[in-house]
Amino acid sequence: MALRMWASSTANALRIASASRTPLSPAFSLSKCFSTVLDGLKYARSHEWVKHEGSVATIGITDHAQSHLGEVVFVELPETGGSVSQATSFGAVESVKATSDVNSPVSGEIIEVNTKLSDSPGLINSSPYDEGWMIKVKPSSSSELDSLMDSQEYAKFAEEEDGAH
Repeated sequence: MALRMWASSTANALRIASASRTPLSPAFSLSKCFSTVLDGLKYARSHEWVKHEGSVATIGITDHAQSHLGEVVFVELPETGGSVSQATSFGAVESVKATSDVNSPVSGEIIEVNTKLSDSPGLINSSPYDEGWMIKVKPSSSSELDSLMDSQEYAKFAEEEDGAH
């Protein structure tokens, strides 16, 4: 009887404790333990993504890349009006672990740079596909997008790469 009462009061306490807690934020959910790969984007083998909408291609680094880098503390970006070439560096990301070049998945003219990253480089960690975008480009060749991986190909590529290390 005493054991049953203890179990009942413990269960009630746990229910109260879990009900009073706020739900886990997405940054701490189980799915965040694994890299997120979004459908509708194209991916480079160097771990950059590109979202092509109309005449604009938005570019950033993948969730996989930012998770391997660790806390991003500085971002070096090019000037608006310059140009980028596919598979060549346009900037760098410095983290507490390392500094890595960022390559452009497509060639084109830089039409916008995410200036928020100067003051808040951690946006690359907290929101790599949204607020942590790096540059917007007017692509010079839409055929370059065809050479990039889709979400399923990239997820498999990243998983195989992790398995090799």
